[in-house]
Amino acid sequence: MKRGTQSKVPADADARRAIKPVICYPVDTLPQPDMTLYAAARKSMKLTGEVIVPPRDARTFLVSAGNFFRIVSVDGPQVGDLNLWAENDLSERFYSGKTRALHGTHLSTGDRMWSSFPNMRPMATMTHDTLDWYGFDADGGGVHDVIGTRCDPYTNRLLSGEDYHNCCHSNLTRALAAETGLSLQQAEAHVHDVMMC
Repeated sequence: MKRGTQSKVPADADARRAIKPVICYPVDTLPQPDMTLYAAARKSMKLTGEVIVPPRDARTFLVSAGNFFRIVSVDGPQVGDLNLWAENDLSERFYSGKTRALHGTHLSTGDRMWSSFPNMRPMATMTHDTLDWYGFDADGGGVHDVIGTRCDPYTNRLLSGEDYHNCCHSNLTRALAAETGLSLQQAEAHVHDVMMC
């Protein structure tokens, strides 16, 4: 619930509201991925593994540099929260805020998922999007977003006073702990904001 206004509406309020959003960075100088190379590589892809994630759960999988991974909804419409980490350094992880500043709130083919500071490098590139038919609305909204965060037990406790750990944050924490051998407390510190796909 938003509170009512406290400030006097300026005479030029309509003109201010009509101004287009300001772009944070001049992304025309951003290095572009070689989509022709990716398209050629996609033609010779071979399935090397498969991970099925049950509803309301999480799993991890390793993707070596130069390989592809595909996310497919096999049981009808659902939302998946994606975390990415560098293989040998969990402190280098997907930085949704910087990705959003460079590519916008919603990603599709050709957009990259950038890693955290000080590395600031592409961790993954979207080479194909089977939901690109949806397109983007006038505000840049699409299907795969980097504006939200995962559901978590802390917000649930704040809003309801109850503990609930079958949420995205807890699921991601358990999956990372199982993969790495870290304790739940250690793994939780590495779970971060997501790309929702």
